[in-house]
Amino acid sequence: MKIALFSSQSYEQPFFDKALSTHPELNIKCFNESLSEHTASLCKGFDAVCIFVNDTADQQVLNILASLGIRFIALRCAGFNNVDMTTANKLNIKVVRVPAYSPEAVAEHCIALMLTLSRKTHKAYNRVREDNFDLNGLLGFNLHNKTVGIVGAGKIGQALIAILNGFGANVLVYDPNIGEGSYTKVTFDMLLTQSDIISLHCPLNDATYHLLDEQAFGKMKPGVMLINTSRGALIDSKACICALKNQTVGYLGLDVYEQESELFFKDRSQEIIQDDIFSRLISFPNVLVTGHQGFFTQEALTQIANVTIENLSECTSDLPLTNQVI
Repeated sequence: MKIALFSSQSYEQPFFDKALSTHPELNIKCFNESLSEHTASLCKGFDAVCIFVNDTADQQVLNILASLGIRFIALRCAGFNNVDMTTANKLNIKVVRVPAYSPEAVAEHCIALMLTLSRKTHKAYNRVREDNFDLNGLLGFNLHNKTVGIVGAGKIGQALIAILNGFGANVLVYDPNIGEGSYTKVTFDMLLTQSDIISLHCPLNDATYHLLDEQAFGKMKPGVMLINTSRGALIDSKACICALKNQTVGYLGLDVYEQESELFFKDRSQEIIQDDIFSRLISFPNVLVTGHQGFFTQEALTQIANVTIENLSECTSDLPLTNQVI
């Protein structure tokens, strides 16, 4: 099987090389470009494509892929909101994914964002580098006894709950699909009104698009901390800017952004950022943004590579696809 791997990064290569070493039936060619209507023609002569979170597999792209004989799409991530599944099914293009890869990696990144924002360690680091040891402006708060609201308690949400229990936090969870546990189940509105910290861990779909909009921000405690390591479009960015300005949101930690496909995973240091909303967000002193690195650990990359290669290997046979998206 010949596979075109898009949005290739040098840091992935050792993990995929190791995973491929036992699968001679797979031949992967890497492209730095992301998959889009403009790059889909690169798939000529391939059997499958392998894509990541910011590649585009909409109706137009899928039609091009089908015309070129592509039969499989392998996502090297858990989310599949960037794939038009209705069109993929019509075209008989099978889609597989990595349903879970080190949920602890993302959960621990959430904690890193929370602690960095609350204890202002990023600001302290810069001060000390300039021999400034003044503590004024660095006052933080404990996670112990704080009420933390988790929206979505899948594998990542559960890993975060376990960590927060260790901190002695009061954990609230909104997720209609879970039972009782070491947390308190609440309605979405209760979570918004009672939480000191809110962390998002739900998939992006029609029901969750702009889950946090102007109305939702209006129900939150003044000065709430908001963390999003899930999908950028869960938050209405314009409404979030208003909430930052009126101090409803006192701390904002983002590892994802609604229009991140135009920004993340590339060195933009010599460019003028054209996204005015993003530029406004990062101008606030109480906002911390990381470039979708929550997954970026050795353990997670090993799992992503191994599962992706196993998924592609299954595509070469008539066996059922373990991680097929239906």
